[in-house]
Amino acid sequence: MKLFLKGERCYTDKCSYDRRPYPPGVHGQRRVKFTEFGVRLREKQKVRRIYGMLEKQFRRYFDMADRQKGVTGENFLNLLERRLDSAVYRLGLGATRAESRQIVRHKHVSVNGHVVNIPSYLLRPGDTITVREKSKQHTRIESALETASRRETPEWIEFDRESMTGTVKTLPAREAITLPIQEQLIVEFYSR
Repeated sequence: MKLFLKGERCYTDKCSYDRRPYPPGVHGQRRVKFTEFGVRLREKQKVRRIYGMLEKQFRRYFDMADRQKGVTGENFLNLLERRLDSAVYRLGLGATRAESRQIVRHKHVSVNGHVVNIPSYLLRPGDTITVREKSKQHTRIESALETASRRETPEWIEFDRESMTGTVKTLPAREAITLPIQEQLIVEFYSR
């Protein structure tokens, strides 16, 4: 499945998935039949890979979502989308989620006027994400903003290109997450 992990390259003819949509190696083109466990495991691994997280942190987010009221799968995706690195990616300040994570780690972003260098910082409604003044001419951020026109900014977050400021309006709804994720399979995987 195409996960758009390589940024701009995934929209061109150089995308490796478009060239060869099967696993590498001699036996890559044979038909593989997954068990029920395998289907759930692959879905969990796919979402982990999309958000660029290790298993321990991913499991901790699932446990947090499980303790909240409401549907566990929707709470889980809500927590993943509210992370600072994910919001920076959604704003278009990074070409990929990994690059957005690096932008946060290198202190190019401030939240509510305070520099935050923790990618897992959870945003709340009303938070303001701003690119620091000295980082506004950063070449990576400028090039990412140029290519971000292919991705639409979700309705739960608002972005002003002139001042490079984003505001979290509401919590992300399930409909705002357009990735092909079946969160119910992840819930079933961890509930076994």
